[in-house]
Amino acid sequence: MADRGRPKTIGELRRSGYRVLSVREELRKNLIEKIRKGERLFPGIIGYDDTVIPQIENAILAGQDIIFLGERGQAKSRLIRQLVNLLDEEVPVIAGCEINDNPYKPICKACRDKVAQHGDEVEIAWLPRERRYAEKLATPDVSIADLIGEVDPIKVAEGRYLADELTIHFGLIPRVNRGIFCVNELPDLPERIQVGLFNLLEERDVQIRGYLIRLPLDVYVVASANPEDYTNRGRIITPLKDRYGAQIRTHYPRTIEDELAIVEQARGHFPDMDERVQVPSFMREIVAEFTALARRSPDLNQRSGVSVRVSIANYETLMAAALRRAIRYNEPVAVPRMSDLPFIYASTAGKLELETVEEGREGRIIEDLLKKAVLNVFNRTFNVREFDPLVQKFEEGLVVETGTAIPSFVYVEKLRDVDGFQPALRKFQVGENEALFASVVEFVLDGLHLNRRLNRDRVEGRFRYKG
Repeated sequence: MADRGRPKTIGELRRSGYRVLSVREELRKNLIEKIRKGERLFPGIIGYDDTVIPQIENAILAGQDIIFLGERGQAKSRLIRQLVNLLDEEVPVIAGCEINDNPYKPICKACRDKVAQHGDEVEIAWLPRERRYAEKLATPDVSIADLIGEVDPIKVAEGRYLADELTIHFGLIPRVNRGIFCVNELPDLPERIQVGLFNLLEERDVQIRGYLIRLPLDVYVVASANPEDYTNRGRIITPLKDRYGAQIRTHYPRTIEDELAIVEQARGHFPDMDERVQVPSFMREIVAEFTALARRSPDLNQRSGVSVRVSIANYETLMAAALRRAIRYNEPVAVPRMSDLPFIYASTAGKLELETVEEGREGRIIEDLLKKAVLNVFNRTFNVREFDPLVQKFEEGLVVETGTAIPSFVYVEKLRDVDGFQPALRKFQVGENEALFASVVEFVLDGLHLNRRLNRDRVEGRFRYKG
């Protein structure tokens, strides 16, 4: 709403015909409008169009509070924060009110007294949608005072009676009145604090101890939780679970394409890296395939999940390794290779939770998953029989050394005239790109090795392929 002509008092607001909607009505109204216009409701959220988002729409249209269940890295917090975009751009509140009182129906004593004394002359302010959202990460030290409120000793010291409502210091929930409140990782909230949310979800009010008052708040409540905490450990008390209207299950990307789209969107972007680094399709697929295999591995704790952040960090690491090589050897283009894959141990370790803890086991699991990822992508890309002529050359004595520290031109000088690589070089349109030439050569060699067509030895930090 433009500043010019915008109501500045309750009287002007009333004469303008403005109707104050509840948060649920507001969310429904704006959701319906976006659906009618065919607008994208959650920009940047990939892979949920046919699963999660329809359930969110149903919950909002039904006016239900939501709890999102999902393992780590499934965009739960991002979904919740984007709900703010379904609020009106601005709403009127009584100016100076700590809890964003409805100008037509104030609930705090200070605003009731102000309206009783000045009536329609009371000033109003316009609250933007960004300030109508609050979230709290549930931790064992969270108190009822943090969420609901408590006596303010400073106000008591100023001479007010304890029974006076004006001595209340409002907590986070009252301060987000007429907005959206989120509890992240709800199971970590102590049970005695969870009890304090009962009234908010059912009677739509909160009680502040020591006062004979109830504040009828207008708050849309959402929460996030890991399904392991929610269903197995039983750390969300049953009456609280019962009060949430909709329980929506999130999930990891169901296709490699979705995984890679998320990676490209979420990875770090630097001008030099974006301009100089080219990631071949097979390297991108290996990153996504590695994560997909990890999500099915019996050696990893699937209850804690394998986040998309694994793919993002590994992708960034490979780009960085390629850029570092290009800088060192003054190569105009940087392309990740198979020999760069060991670097992802650093960006993977710590993100995987093992089923059994054993010294050195994490490294072996990562190595096995990497080998399987490369093999799967290679066999999807090529028929291994295409490289029979190349294998024959190795049987006749050809030996090739690869390594992350070998300049790209070395590969070109040694292997340019070896005909067996041609199917792969044509497929990836290598042309005069020396860095891509080196990457494709390593992909072919590693794929043939994993298909048991070539032997591979590790020699002084390099890989040596032979017949």
